[in-house]
This record gives sequence, structure tokens and C-alpha cells, in this order.
Amino acid sequence: METEEKKAKVRYAVANLERRKNARFAIRLAIEYSRVNSPINQTGQTVDASEGGLQILLPEPMEIGQTLNMKLFFSSGSTLNSVEVLAEVVWINTQLGEGEKLFQTGVRFINISREGMTKLKDFLASVPESP
Repeated sequence: METEEKKAKVRYAVANLERRKNARFAIRLAIEYSRVNSPINQTGQTVDASEGGLQILLPEPMEIGQTLNMKLFFSSGSTLNSVEVLAEVVWINTQLGEGEKLFQTGVRFINISREGMTKLKDFLASVPESP
């Protein structure tokens, strides 16, 4: 009679890990934006920010892949700073709750100057990290 050797079963599972490369910070900041090739500026605000992008609230819906010229405003001490970035819409929330008038949109930075990134990093270093 042959003896059967019991082998441990290998099990695979998918981990739900965030794909974020950068820490995000829950902070409301004013932004000014325009669609690329449009002279019309609009205003919005951030929900959270990181060195790689923003979650923003906008008064109009965007499309994934849309490119935006953005100016982000924040204070550092008594100085008002602004950073200009070129950003791409990477996600949108099309489900507005009752009474909501702002569209949640996620953007990633495509182009930001070295000086702008330094200003943003320095500012974010002073903000507590979000969970």
C-alpha cells in the first residue's frame, strides 16, 4: 500500500493595496484651473493633496484623460504661495449626492517646475498626514 504524502495547498489572494506612491494630506486649498486650450478660468478646491496629485471639487464635470492647467494656492507663514501645474484627470465621481453641486475629481501632476515641487513638498511637510 502506498503512503500518500500530504502537501500544503498553496493559496492565492488579491490584496487590496492602494497604488499611491505619495502620502496624501487632507487639506482644503483654493485652486484656479482651466481646460487646456481654453481661456476660461474656473475655481475649485482640494479635498486632499500629495506630491503626485490632488483630489479636487469642481463646479463642472470633467472627462478622464482631460488635461488641466492649474494653480494651487497655499500659505506659508504670512506668505501666499501659488504653484502652477499641468494635470491629467485620472478619475471622476459621477454620482452626486442630493444637494451636491461640486464634482469630485482626481488629477495627477504631469508637469510641475522643480521650484513648484519644492514649494509643494515644503508645504505638505507641515501638514499632518491623512489615514
